[in-house]
Amino acid sequence: MKILGIETSCDETSAAVLDDGQLLSSIVSSQYFHSKYGGVVPELASRAHQRVIVKVVDEALASAGVKKEELEGIAVTYGPGLIGSLLVGVSFAKAMAFALKIPIVGINHLEGHIFSTFLAEEHPDFPFVSLVVSGGHTMLVLVEDFLKFKLLGQTRDDAAGEAFDKVAKLLGLGYPGGPLIDKLAREGDPNFVKFPKPIPSSSKDDEYEFSFSGLKTAVLYYLKKINFQNLDEKEKTQIIRNVCASFQKAVVDALVEQTIKAAKNFNVKNISIAGGVAANSELRKRMKEKAESEGIKLYIPDLSYCTDNAAMIAFVGYIKLKNGIKHDYGLSPVPNLKI
Repeated sequence: MKILGIETSCDETSAAVLDDGQLLSSIVSSQYFHSKYGGVVPELASRAHQRVIVKVVDEALASAGVKKEELEGIAVTYGPGLIGSLLVGVSFAKAMAFALKIPIVGINHLEGHIFSTFLAEEHPDFPFVSLVVSGGHTMLVLVEDFLKFKLLGQTRDDAAGEAFDKVAKLLGLGYPGGPLIDKLAREGDPNFVKFPKPIPSSSKDDEYEFSFSGLKTAVLYYLKKINFQNLDEKEKTQIIRNVCASFQKAVVDALVEQTIKAAKNFNVKNISIAGGVAANSELRKRMKEKAESEGIKLYIPDLSYCTDNAAMIAFVGYIKLKNGIKHDYGLSPVPNLKI
């Protein structure tokens, strides 16, 4: 079964081709121009998708050595995400599927991240706990099978990736903030400031929620307290490194603690991290160390599959189409789609 996957939920235009679950090609076109605006501008993102989607799909097919007439199904992200961006991908996928008279299946973007680890040769056995952590989402999911999973807990407010971006903005670092903070944190002291751990104070032993809004506010108050804007450049440089390291430590502490707690409570010996924040070097290192100490095996996708990509969408589409799950050509995007 040859499947075309299409992903346009935010600011990446991506297409991928799978043949019986094996990845043949994965093409991603990123919209770097958003950095000058300090975040993704929805209208500009959707226009950029329109300009490149035909080229990206053609390149994915050519790279895979597959003609469009050979396709047996199309999988497309239909939520959650930016409505304008989703509309471009869904509309294109519906038109192409209709023209080729092949089935279409809408994929939840979050399901794509959960199963992105299956793009590698070594992947987790069921059941496993998946930490999905990105700019828009932070959640823990108990995955019992490809079509059977349960949301355990999520953030009550900001996502972890969103907190990285907002703190980076407070420090004058630019966008996206995650990679910048990760890099600067390596030269800072993680114990320089004791920021609050982003786990709700009311959280119990059987709850797996996060709350990053208070952590972001704590960074803001600390910078005001030390009169950050009026420091000389030398002082400011070292403060930035130390704040990055301390902030990142607080985030990673919470993510590791809640993930390992869920794995132990559900007696699960496999965990995974997925989503853009899964590329964070400190999170990868600390989660691996803690998992090994608890006899738990950790799986993380290749860096190219941590961020948004169509390969993970195509894989989930392959599983669903193989199980007879599909949509009609009236499929519409759902920007606030839940897991």
